Amino acid sequence: MTILYIILGVVAAVVLWAILGYNRLVALTNRVQEAWADIDVQLKRRYDLIPNIIETVKGYATHEKETLAKVTEMRTQAMNAGTVEEHAAAENMLTGALKSLFAVAESYPDLKANTNFLELQRELSDTENKIQAARRFYNSVVQELKNALEQVPSNIIGSAFGFKPSEFFALAESEEAARQPVPVKF
Repeated sequence: MTILYIILGVVAAVVLWAILGYNRLVALTNRVQEAWADIDVQLKRRYDLIPNIIETVKGYATHEKETLAKVTEMRTQAMNAGTVEEHAAAENMLTGALKSLFAVAESYPDLKANTNFLELQRELSDTENKIQAARRFYNSVVQELKNALEQVPSNIIGSAFGFKPSEFFALAESEEAARQPVPVKF
């Protein structure tokens, strides 16, 4: 009779361990999705600001159509990106196009003094900071999920139930690429 209780106790412990491990992986997966939703909200806010900035710059820099068109094109690509990798690549291109736009804006003193432009620039800067904070949170949750899926014993549960790691969201392809100056042509 004692052996039966021991076997039942071991089986109950294994089942409890599996349930707790499964629930932890579900919670981590949900946190990754929540963190991505936070990034998505900030990216949408950024996408909404860009047309206003373009319209403001258009009024002052009428012969900079190529730069304005490039920003619009990169915004469209970023909005249509599907995967995390596609979003990261599109956001890198959009960031470069925005840097070019603001570099062009430096050539127009009246534009730089325009309160509407300054407010939009401040809002975009604030949004960029929020995107970075959301990206850091997302990447930390992705790292936590990856760790759980690679560590024993949760890797056993993860592979048994088909949990997959998520991709990191990196805006710059490399630190070196992020530090390169943006070419500006007049």
